[in-house]
Parts: sequence; structure tokens; C-alpha cells
Amino acid sequence: MERYSGEGRTERYAELARHVVSSNPDLIFAIAGPLALSFKTATTTIPIVTVTADPIAIGLVPSIAHPGGNITGVAVDGGLEILGKRIGLLIEATSKPSNAGYLASRSNWERPIGAAAREAGKRAGISLTGELLASFNDGEYRRVFGTLKEDRVDAIIVSEESEHLTYRELLVELVAKSSVPAVYPYREFVEVGGLISYSIDLAAAYRRLANLVDEILKGANPADIPFYQQTKFELIINLKTAKALGLELPAMLLGRADEVIE
Repeated sequence: MERYSGEGRTERYAELARHVVSSNPDLIFAIAGPLALSFKTATTTIPIVTVTADPIAIGLVPSIAHPGGNITGVAVDGGLEILGKRIGLLIEATSKPSNAGYLASRSNWERPIGAAAREAGKRAGISLTGELLASFNDGEYRRVFGTLKEDRVDAIIVSEESEHLTYRELLVELVAKSSVPAVYPYREFVEVGGLISYSIDLAAAYRRLANLVDEILKGANPADIPFYQQTKFELIINLKTAKALGLELPAMLLGRADEVIE
């Protein structure tokens, strides 16, 4: 097994995909939809397994049940409904934000998921400002967080882009220094000090992805393997972080949590 990295620079994904394909592997596991799209352009024959947001919406496959082609995987995104749920939880945990920052890459903000985030904010009655990263690296996170006060951001919504996970400790640290509440896409952020997350169980998703890889390496055709849609979501709350922010979380919210970290 060989590991490759785009080093958080999304503009390198196409070049990386061509390089990996030139090594002629038996199978490619691509973390996240944008990277999988680059591999889709680079090869139509090498099987690709990926974990992604809505694979139809981003143009990976024409059908969840019958993906066709050489790509299958796990869909982990709940779309507008889940974004709305996260914003609702943030509102429930805090006084209602007037201007929440959506922390994401510029390409995410410009794709349908960015439009869905803006629509979810509009439905919740709050303004959503794009706090946009040119790439995923230490300097870009620090630059963006340096502008929060200027943008008058009073809450943060972190996008589901998997690249954030690499920088989760730095991200949570910068959020804490900004003294604003934030909602995250995965429990891994809350485990290192984030306030609240509402997400699928990533460990369960990756176990299923491992099974897909096993099936394909034993001869299964990815064209015939439906994308698996994660339907179970979990609410994780860090009570210590809430207290540090001076938040008195409602008992009903704590009662609904799948796990409260104290």
C-alpha cells in the first residue's frame, strides 16, 4: 500500500491524481469528493473507492444505486437538512448568532454545498459569512482567524471538508482564542476541545470502506456496488468547553446528546 498526499493544496489534486494513476495501482482510495473527481478525470479503468458528500451533486456518479463506471464508496453528507441541524444546535447552545462564519475552502464555498450552507443560514435567520481558505495549511488558518473580529463573526460553522481533520488541534485552539462558539462536522474535533458536533460516525464509515476495498480486490465490479449512505448521526458535546465560553447549555440539549465530554 502506498500513501500519497495533496498536502492540503487543492490546486495540486489533478497533478497528484495523474501521478498516482501512472503508477498503475490495483485500486485507489480517495479521501473526499474533490480528490475523487480528479481521479475520475485521470482514469476510467482503475477502481476508485471514496468517502464523499452527495456523489451525484458533485458529479462523481449518475446514480447512488447504480454508480456505473469505476467509482463507488460511502456518502456521508446529509445536505441542507444536516447543515440546518448544525446551525440549529449552535443557536440552541448559544444566544442566536447574528453573523456566523462558514470556515471552508474557496472551492467549497463556490460549489453547491456552499450554496446549501448559505440557504441553511437564511432559513435559520442568520447571516453567513464565508471565512475562506486558499489552501489547507497552518498559515491560512491563522490568516483567516485574524480577520474574524474585522468581519464581526460571533459563531463559526466548520465545513465537512476532510482536510480540516489534519489541522483539528490547531483549528480548535484558534477557535478557543477567538472566544466564539463553533459547531463541527465530526466528533474528532470535540474530542480535542471543540464545543459541539453533529455527524456520522467516521469510524463506522471507514470500516465499511475497508469492506468495499476487500470486495473489489476479490473481483467485484465497482460499477455494480451501490454507494452506501450513512443515515445515523450522533451529537457530541464538550461540557468543559461550554463552561470555558460561559455557556449554560439547556438540559434538553444535553439530554439529547449521544455523548457529553466532561
